[in-house]
Amino acid sequence: MPLLSIVLPVYRVQAYLRECLDSILEQTFTDFEVIAVDDCSPDHSGAILDEYAARDSRVRVVHLEHNVGLGEARNAGLGHAFGRYVWFVDSDDWLAPGALAAIADRLRTAEPDVLVVDYAKVWWDTTTRHSKLSALVASANFPRTFTLAEQPRAIRIFHVAWNKVYNRDFLLKHDITYPTGLYEDVPVGYPVLMLADRISVLDRVCVYYRQRRRGAITSTPGRGHFQVLDQWDQLFERLDAIGERAAPFRNLVFERMLYQLLLVLENPERIARSDRKEFFRAIVRAYRRHVPAGGYQFPAGWEGVRHQVAARGSWTQWRALHNGLQLAGAAKPRLLELRNQVRLRTRLNMLYYRFQLRRPMDEQLAVYSAYWGKGYACNPRAVYERMTELAPGVRGVWEIKPGAKAEVPAGVETVTIGTRAHYRALARAKYLITNVNFHNWVAKRDGAIHLSTNHGTPAKAMGVDQLKFPAGLGDLDMDKLLRRSDRWTYSISPNAYTSEIWERAYPCNYETLETGYPRNDELVNATAADVAAARERLGLEPGQVAVAYLPTYRDYEFGRDALLNVESFADRLPAGTVLLVRVHHFDRSHVPADHPRILDVSDHPRVEDVYLAADMLITDYSSVMFDYAVLDRPIAIYAADWDKYRATRGAYLDVFTEGPGVATDDENELADMFVSGAVTGPAATSARALFRKRFCHLDDGHASERVVRRVFSDEALATAAAVVVPRQRVRQNADAII
Repeated sequence: MPLLSIVLPVYRVQAYLRECLDSILEQTFTDFEVIAVDDCSPDHSGAILDEYAARDSRVRVVHLEHNVGLGEARNAGLGHAFGRYVWFVDSDDWLAPGALAAIADRLRTAEPDVLVVDYAKVWWDTTTRHSKLSALVASANFPRTFTLAEQPRAIRIFHVAWNKVYNRDFLLKHDITYPTGLYEDVPVGYPVLMLADRISVLDRVCVYYRQRRRGAITSTPGRGHFQVLDQWDQLFERLDAIGERAAPFRNLVFERMLYQLLLVLENPERIARSDRKEFFRAIVRAYRRHVPAGGYQFPAGWEGVRHQVAARGSWTQWRALHNGLQLAGAAKPRLLELRNQVRLRTRLNMLYYRFQLRRPMDEQLAVYSAYWGKGYACNPRAVYERMTELAPGVRGVWEIKPGAKAEVPAGVETVTIGTRAHYRALARAKYLITNVNFHNWVAKRDGAIHLSTNHGTPAKAMGVDQLKFPAGLGDLDMDKLLRRSDRWTYSISPNAYTSEIWERAYPCNYETLETGYPRNDELVNATAADVAAARERLGLEPGQVAVAYLPTYRDYEFGRDALLNVESFADRLPAGTVLLVRVHHFDRSHVPADHPRILDVSDHPRVEDVYLAADMLITDYSSVMFDYAVLDRPIAIYAADWDKYRATRGAYLDVFTEGPGVATDDENELADMFVSGAVTGPAATSARALFRKRFCHLDDGHASERVVRRVFSDEALATAAAVVVPRQRVRQNADAII
């Protein structure tokens, strides 16, 4: 029998589940089991649990056939637990290092019925705030163990499940289980303190309580939040059943009820504006239903004022009070916002845009953009071309920077950025599609659909995750980035790995379309004629072996030795080999123009031509490795600044252990790999096969069709083929380099 059973209910937490599990399994204390309950989660959470259980015997997974909610999932986990103590941990939170050892020590020495542990709140922007437990402990001077009768101030301890470790026999003796619905902690958190003969408090942060920006159930407006009233009713019924032991605490519990109900009412992320009056009336009824028989003494200060308004039952007074505070708090930010808008665009243009927003939305207009209007490319291009086939009634228009129109094929309609036609199109279109983000000032109209196609599989830290690496953050305004991302209706993901990362890196309310990348359809469906045409467009001669070098952009200070010395490297390649060099579009690195074996393709409008033409690829941390792997051709990783890059910019993928082929940080060794044939050898081929299985299984040539049917026809997302069968006809003479 383990000392501790950690019950982990899991539902829609794929972005955070690995961090939670790792924080548990990497603890120095090991006498525990994890009962992970997959509450019929619709994302990849169940598969992640199975993956961990397969490699760690301490993890047992219970897959529920139907979604039952957090409370019932905890109950199901408790039914499978064998530990002397049980800890219900939320699967989007994580444990502090050393937490389990400290908890185990207290459990063994104090033998409590309930052990309360401390926590810290952590917001998406890495802001951290310690809980109020330490202040409560210091002011109350709690002994090592106590009862609630001895320390009534302990009733103010946060009533959630995850900050308490329970003696399993104590739970079974008192038949303590969690109810269904939201706010399931309410009917349990208070009674357990009243019933416990031995309470202990561990004044040490053991849990990091994640404050999600978007996606948490408690941060989603809806009628479900009315369930909090039912949970408080259940609590008072339990107090009646407990009887005399609960009687001294009814006033304190009543105060806690009003505090939480008013907090829920005032939170726009929980109660919609249209439901506020009804919810307030329900609070008034709860007040009258549960007010203590001897009367209720209002707390001091602002909290007491709020409670008095509820006691009077005056919706008019509450609305006046609440709206007055809102206006005072919102005035200054609104003035700043208006000032910034004037700075972004001329007042005349912005007024014109706002005017167009008031006109009817064009249900058949879609505005496309790639790389901030630089051209006709990437995932938006693939979606556009398939849209013209499958949704011909929709008119597609591309926003293009001044001077970039020449790169758009004839017949494709464009609007030049900054013109009246551009403002009008952005204001009136139902569909806005881009692989980056539209301008800050673009508004999302009711009923409009914004599609973020994205433009790569992330190897380096992105979005919110970049906040952990401030040295590489530069002048990125994260709040503005997330407000732009808040407009997304859909976000395209090429694989499960990326879906997990996007959900965490861009915590906004969008639907993930895990379809594969539309732009890769061209690679999957390419024929030998397509490859020959791409080589011709790049100026390659028949029989030449092409090695592409596509490094990523470094957004921090780095030495020139971080990049490949393309001249010396090209000199060491066998005769008949050409090095295609394409630097990142943010980079201004010099590429020699007169070397006979180097072809600068940085300005070539289509990277897909480079992929098709190249027999092999050299890259570092760029997402091009994921796209090129679709072709099943040799890939080499040259990562000379790996340690600095990982520490400064952050990385999700270890390119040396999880990469698609050979990898090195030494330029001479890289050249030797090409000369010796290691780049095409068995080890490299095996690594590439594993890489493709993990990242390319959705690339079946139909990704753009799946996206178009979901976005423009509102069809359910179709399932892609499980495995990509390599297309031998698109492979070039890769072995000729040996």
